Amino acid sequence: MNGLGEPRGPDFRSGTLPGQRQGQPPRTHVADGRVAAAPRGRLLVTAALVAALTGGAAGVAGARLVEGSEPAPAALPRVPAAQPPGQGQGQGQGQGRAPAQGLSATAAQVLPSVVSVETRRGSGSGFVIDGSGHVLTNAHVVGRGSTATVVLNDGRRLGATVVGEDEDEDLAVLRVGDASGLTPARLGRSSELAVGDQVLAIGSPLGLSGTVTAGIVSALDREVGLGGSSRRTAVQTDASINPGNSGGPLVNARGEVVGVNTAIATSRGGGNIGIGFAIPIDRAAPIAESIIRN
Repeated sequence: MNGLGEPRGPDFRSGTLPGQRQGQPPRTHVADGRVAAAPRGRLLVTAALVAALTGGAAGVAGARLVEGSEPAPAALPRVPAAQPPGQGQGQGQGQGRAPAQGLSATAAQVLPSVVSVETRRGSGSGFVIDGSGHVLTNAHVVGRGSTATVVLNDGRRLGATVVGEDEDEDLAVLRVGDASGLTPARLGRSSELAVGDQVLAIGSPLGLSGTVTAGIVSALDREVGLGGSSRRTAVQTDASINPGNSGGPLVNARGEVVGVNTAIATSRGGGNIGIGFAIPIDRAAPIAESIIRN
């Protein structure tokens, strides 16, 4: 394993799935190994064991903003909604639905936008969302820290500050001091996903940066637990997600980010069993915009 680096990220801890007796597999965990719970027959994947914040900031429930953050661009770049057949033909990229491409081309397109996020508490993943150096990741990756190290796909290590967090939604935004050479990811629309669509999960599982895994959308609007006691809907996928994938992008076959990888279910021995969860980008993008703006 020369050149791969030492695996980073917390160990798995046990929990139970709906209908599972205590001590029987499978179990649920967040993608960085934190424990999950599933009371009353619902699948709840606890994204972070953190104390709830008092109050909020400018419409972001539970957001913790770092003082002195600068105003953000008006909105993150998003691809337009799909047009009816016959519209958008012959127009440039971003008009209508782009044709699906090979998975190797998709991975090559997205990898420059994906980063590893290192903090005192461990490591995770993230992705660049604009040209100003903002990076979206999970709140449980950064914890309550104010700084982090971002490792780019080309190996550069850059210091970053935590602009703010929304712990209820398990989202956080970082800002890299030197934004030169960063490649923003293209944000798609999770509302256009269908069960069976092909997707890629990209991140740094166990510290192995630039890891790409493939799968499909297994379910939509799956209810899971985020930010302690809060419950939100998520995209379920069988793309392999493991500790360290937290905060990385789930992308469709056109290379558009459709989710933020956050949690998994796993059996007694630990590791992925084909049940992973991502925060839909349609919910994540406006929250990121609000964190940056405020």
